[in-house]
Amino acid sequence: MELSDALTSTPATRTFTDRPVDDATLYAILDDARFAPSGGNRQGWRVVVVKDPVTRRALRDAYLPGWYEYLAMTTEGMTPFASTNAPDDEAAAIARAADFASLGAANPGFAEHLDEVPALLVILADLTCLATVDRDLDRVGLAGGASIYPFVWSILLGARQRGLGGVMTTMAVRAEAQVLSLIDAPPDTAVAAVVALGEPTEQISRLRRAPVEQFTTIDRMDGEGLAPA
Repeated sequence: MELSDALTSTPATRTFTDRPVDDATLYAILDDARFAPSGGNRQGWRVVVVKDPVTRRALRDAYLPGWYEYLAMTTEGMTPFASTNAPDDEAAAIARAADFASLGAANPGFAEHLDEVPALLVILADLTCLATVDRDLDRVGLAGGASIYPFVWSILLGARQRGLGGVMTTMAVRAEAQVLSLIDAPPDTAVAAVVALGEPTEQISRLRRAPVEQFTTIDRMDGEGLAPA
């Protein structure tokens, strides 16, 4: 598969067939993904492939509360968990999360079936390896993720090349202490994402995204949009 084709046709896949993903395929995907860039080439990622059914269900149960809070905020027109949200508005939305839990129980989707996906990976960050250069700024930190998330994206591209689909979700970070305990992670470890992989029920040939001119400008944020030659 050409790189351009992979970049424009790798969606967030949340529905899978029952076909298992064998260890050899997972190894090959991770063997390619390990070449992702990271600060100082420290490769601070760690991967736990969760196979035990009990641990899978516990991971799902840790995941769900944050998901229902996410849905509640989305319904109110908010960007969930945005650092710019008004605390009172966010709290009022989250108070309705139980309604979405009831809806999920009645009509389960990806989140409620997280424990059943063919391959389930917890992606961890070794905090001693991350150069968090924005650590002392008065805002939510972003820079440390630059040493982890390219690796996660490489996993999804590697899966796409092999006819698989997947999705990266960060919802389990809401229950980080619980997740770390489930997998016996050491101190100075953070949950970066959970990745679900499997054979997709539908293959997408091309994604829809905003055009370059909409998010790229010249010289200033309000400058002229970059156009093709």
